[in-house]
Amino acid sequence: MTATPPPRDPGIPGDANELFRRRLAKLDTLRARGVDPFGGRFPVTHWAGDILARLEAAAEDEIKSAGAVSLAGRIVALRHHGKTCFAHLRDQSGAIQLYSRADGLGDRYTLFTDLDVGDFIGVTGELFRTRTGELTVAVKGFEFLSKSLRPLPEKWHGLKDVEIRYRQRYVDLVVNPRVREAFILKTRLIQALRAFLDARGFLEVETPMMQPIPGGAAAKPFQTHHNALDMPLFLRIAPELYLKRLVVGGLERVYEVNRSFRNEGISTQHNPEFTMLEFYQAYADYNDLMDLTEEMLLHLAQSLLGRTEIVYQGDTVSLAPPWRRVPFFQALSQALDAPIEPATPASALRAAAQAAGVPVSKPEDAVALWKDVFDTLVEPTLVQPTFVTDFPIELSPLSRRKRDNPRLVDRFELFICRREIANAYSELNDPIDQRRRFEEQARERERGDEEAHWLDADFLRALEYGMPPTAGEGIGIDRLAMLLTDSPSIRDVIFFPHLRPEHRDPPPGEAGEGQEAP
Repeated sequence: MTATPPPRDPGIPGDANELFRRRLAKLDTLRARGVDPFGGRFPVTHWAGDILARLEAAAEDEIKSAGAVSLAGRIVALRHHGKTCFAHLRDQSGAIQLYSRADGLGDRYTLFTDLDVGDFIGVTGELFRTRTGELTVAVKGFEFLSKSLRPLPEKWHGLKDVEIRYRQRYVDLVVNPRVREAFILKTRLIQALRAFLDARGFLEVETPMMQPIPGGAAAKPFQTHHNALDMPLFLRIAPELYLKRLVVGGLERVYEVNRSFRNEGISTQHNPEFTMLEFYQAYADYNDLMDLTEEMLLHLAQSLLGRTEIVYQGDTVSLAPPWRRVPFFQALSQALDAPIEPATPASALRAAAQAAGVPVSKPEDAVALWKDVFDTLVEPTLVQPTFVTDFPIELSPLSRRKRDNPRLVDRFELFICRREIANAYSELNDPIDQRRRFEEQARERERGDEEAHWLDADFLRALEYGMPPTAGEGIGIDRLAMLLTDSPSIRDVIFFPHLRPEHRDPPPGEAGEGQEAP
């Protein structure tokens, strides 16, 4: 039966449907000749990248002695020269040139020349070097493994194509080597983080992704319903409270590479679903974690990039320790050129902020004013690695109070290139104090703050059994991957970022295709 052409796809060029029809015709021709265009198992003995790494600079006799090779992958280039044909085959490891001759393949040569860019084939042959010096496989036989019906784009760049790249990541990976390399580096980043922590006695664990009480961060959760238990559940916003339960249970160094979910806006820095590393160390405080974080990120840069400096969107950043450490209120004071303390009246803070041109969200709320000043004047200056320390207790309901100033807590946030990369603190292990703070957060929820912490009675019960002094930290892996791959948007390091429905026209004022949501 003849294949039916697809409906018009607005995501491909206007002439693509004609190319689609031509490929469908080839599909019918192959089947008429008894060739299965969607083959099965093919025994692969070599990978293209491995061959090139091992033999690209080898002598001729070493190449000849390599013997027969068997590879499979996608055709990414074709050049016909009468009775000879060159192609490039790409597998996960890289791409290698293929060379076929009419007198070598016989009747199957026409099948080879009828290949399209995008087709998957398996080839067997022997290696040789062309007159131009390129290591090449002389094709002795080949099999169709999958016919590509949609033509790959010749060019895949530009702002107008950004939305299509994110939506059709499978195409983006095929035609954009830099994208592929960025995701491979992200995978190696996670592997390196695990190895770093494993070597220091940390135990990798798993905690629930669906929780009866969302906790561990100030964020709005996604809610679902468990039918069998007839109860609401929430996708986790952080694994913190469960990991600290494990510390109570005697697991003194634990970590989790976790997926977390927050029902918040989408931007270059935020995706509703993201990857975090969260780890806890008993008998330590936030100073210990600052030292550990310096060591960790320096190790990642050296092992993954081979250097101690990174370049991100034009900024050159040194990861060599020690990194700058600045207390939160010192940063506010320097930004406003005025002494700012936790007890500074909101009226005085508002006057200083407005004089500095800071947009004020809640003029009578000192806590909101702290955030406004920090976000507007401080954060944009934090290019080199900087630990902002000693936050006010109002912004840190799970942190331990400072011994010399109970209005502040032992907490830091790490900023690099104007973005928060990590958040850590000496954990609050006093169940009485924790209950008071949960109750205050509950009152904030009653006043309309959807991101305030919930009161978790079971977590309080765990603390009442006793938790040793502990320091904990969360690192945004996606943001860290952005830094190490010089990616401007978090969607560049998430395979399938969340997007609006494909063909929905946005209401007036909403972001459209290729634009950031507000």
